[in-house]
Amino acid sequence: MDILADQRLASLLEDPMLRVALAAHLGRYRGLSRIHTESDLLIYLRWCTERDITPLAARRVEIEMFVRWLQEVRRFKPSTVSRRLSVVICFYRTCVIDAVLEHSPAEYVRRPTVPPESPTLGLSHLQFEAILTAARSSTNPHDFALVAMLGLLGLRIFEASGADIADIGEEHGHRVLRVVGKGDKAVLTPLPPAVGRAIDRAIGDRTAGPILLNSCGTRMDRHAATRRLKRLADAAGVRMPRMHPHMLRHTYVTTMLDAGVPLRDVQIAARHADPRTTMRYDRARKNLDRHPNYILAAFMASGT
Repeated sequence: MDILADQRLASLLEDPMLRVALAAHLGRYRGLSRIHTESDLLIYLRWCTERDITPLAARRVEIEMFVRWLQEVRRFKPSTVSRRLSVVICFYRTCVIDAVLEHSPAEYVRRPTVPPESPTLGLSHLQFEAILTAARSSTNPHDFALVAMLGLLGLRIFEASGADIADIGEEHGHRVLRVVGKGDKAVLTPLPPAVGRAIDRAIGDRTAGPILLNSCGTRMDRHAATRRLKRLADAAGVRMPRMHPHMLRHTYVTTMLDAGVPLRDVQIAARHADPRTTMRYDRARKNLDRHPNYILAAFMASGT
């Protein structure tokens, strides 16, 4: 969606300085990051339009009102409110950097408290096994590849659906998949044999094009993936309030943490920039059985 082409904002965007400020800020982003930033800014600009607020003349109290509107009228979760507020804060920070504004009105806006645990429900070990079994038994070979890429490689849905056959290769004796993630950053993800077999089964005799196809034979998108996962969950007898692709990435992280993989290794595998993001997935981080005091005492046993 193009902010500059939105007719409902035409009058607001008659201000050339605002148009320049928006273009300068959005120019910092690419791909999905730009799309999501643009979408969140659009919500804020529409809110300003409805209240006759000029964005470049907004005051801190008005941005506080925007936050309350997100919380109390739109009923968004704290994490969503925090993300959308961050977009607004970054926009005004760019305005200050570019000398469009002298001070940012969002500088001292209070951020909502985000719960330390992720609200997304991951699958338990047994539920994940059931869905893997259902996907392996499915007559659609793309089902098993989809579940394997999301749940055993930890790919985001746009990374899995955007992967092409040409992205499969070898590196230092490992079979790898080239994944283009957030910020268009490309990484090589090793393919365990089971995942490699699932992908090979989905590819069949094809030599080019996307790895994952929908029922029409075109590239699978997040909507088709969600429908496939819901069917697989029903077939596996897994009852979840809302089945969606990110649930499997969540399961990828929680299952590794439950298996005892060190947090730093999980963070690297999941490609989280901040270890606090990984920690939000750790369902057992308060489990005293895993407390590092025991590890340290065992390591120093000869001296104690």
